Amino acid sequence: MPSLDAESRDAVDKFALSIVIPVLNDAQCLGVLLEQLSGFHGETIVADGGSNDSTLDVAEEFGARVVEASAGRAKQMNEGAKQAQGSVLLFLHADSILPAGFDDLIATTTSHHQFQWGRFDVRLSGRALVLRIVEWMMNNRSALTGICTGDQGIFVKSDRFKQAGGFPEIEIMEDIAFSKRMQRRPYRIQQPIVTSSRRWERNGIFRTIGLMWWLRLRYFFGANPNMLAQLYRHIR
Repeated sequence: MPSLDAESRDAVDKFALSIVIPVLNDAQCLGVLLEQLSGFHGETIVADGGSNDSTLDVAEEFGARVVEASAGRAKQMNEGAKQAQGSVLLFLHADSILPAGFDDLIATTTSHHQFQWGRFDVRLSGRALVLRIVEWMMNNRSALTGICTGDQGIFVKSDRFKQAGGFPEIEIMEDIAFSKRMQRRPYRIQQPIVTSSRRWERNGIFRTIGLMWWLRLRYFFGANPNMLAQLYRHIR
């Protein structure tokens, strides 16, 4: 970790992290993530949107705090954030694996005076060479545009999150809409979060790329995100 001045060191000392994980029937992947977090000393919140599998049993087994919310990732994350105690919030998908020392990396990043929010680079779990290209595109697109996606693990100071009004409660593209609300570019942590590539592999890598870019282009030109969500569920 890079050396810090006295003021930044004080900010790190006051750092407290709450991890908010929106879930809906995510028992299998949630268990893997919570096992990794078993040594984490901050707060882990599982924001459930009405699971009917063993997701809540898994959360209880690992001692995570369960928050019930209306279904919808944005609504779930907002409810989790509302009940969180940490000075910094990390929004994390259930099929993610964090890099070693993630909390120290976030603590150091958030100590900067200009910090508002940030994200990790992402690495897809599959071995196919084309997935390395997809990762490169995702990480560099985000660096270029300042737009983050939930796969990248969005973290933000809790007071700034409240000031921004949280995630817009739309069915899809809530992460992109939130990025626009934040105005400043996010800090980038280059140590990657590993996220599952099952969606890409199940639906076809090139088909998934095309679908997501098409949906984002339509959103950019003003399409209703709730209509896009219905279209996404139908096409995928």
